[in-house]
Amino acid sequence: MSAVEAKLAELGLTLPEVVPPLAAYQPAVQSGPYVYTAGQLPMVDGKLPVTGKVGLEVTPEEAKALARTCALNALAAVKSVAGDLDRIARVVKVVGFVASAADFTGQPGVVNGASELLGEVLGDKGVHARSAVGVAVLPLDAPVEVEIQVELAP
Repeated sequence: MSAVEAKLAELGLTLPEVVPPLAAYQPAVQSGPYVYTAGQLPMVDGKLPVTGKVGLEVTPEEAKALARTCALNALAAVKSVAGDLDRIARVVKVVGFVASAADFTGQPGVVNGASELLGEVLGDKGVHARSAVGVAVLPLDAPVEVEIQVELAP
């Protein structure tokens, strides 16, 4: 077990299986020392636990927890191409999309769920640049989607 996976276990988390693609793409690809994940939905055992817009059917607190699940799924996607999460030198960028009610402006707080998980698991290597974007709708009516870019150590 890698040190990163040991840290996940310490937090009571298990790295899930990679979420299979919903269309014509790969969950993650490596280019040079970087791994780019596709947008990860908060799938748990192949299903979305909640659907809808944040600020309407989904509370910001629920959405923040879902963003955490997205980040966990993104780490699984990274492992699928890197082989070992201990190879992560740093998380470079996180992009979070939040399916938002028209008047909802708390996207950064929602995406904090992903950012905080990466910090808890990776420490200083989890500190990253980030975008948090409100959108009208996401695939499968998911409330949140997160993609990450990581740099691998040689």
